[in-house]
Amino acid sequence: GKGVFRVNGSPVELLEPATLRVKVMEPVLLLGLQRFQNLDIRVRVRGSGYVAQIYAIRQAIAKGVVAFYQKFVNETEKRQIKETLLS
Repeated sequence: GKGVFRVNGSPVELLEPATLRVKVMEPVLLLGLQRFQNLDIRVRVRGSGYVAQIYAIRQAIAKGVVAFYQKFVNETEKRQIKETLLS
């Protein structure tokens, strides 16, 4: 991947409401940008309200990163990522 981060086809920087954009970026902030540089993240979300969508996006990103590291990297790094996200 190239580090593409899109929500419903548009860049995450255009996500509204802007005040909750930090919540979407929370997994990136916790784990560090270096873990996401080689990942393309594309999330599609619909239904419910804005706040519920933001939290659903955040959860999907966190689960996706854990699953990627489990499948393609190794169990040790996956465990570290999961512990960081849960704490």
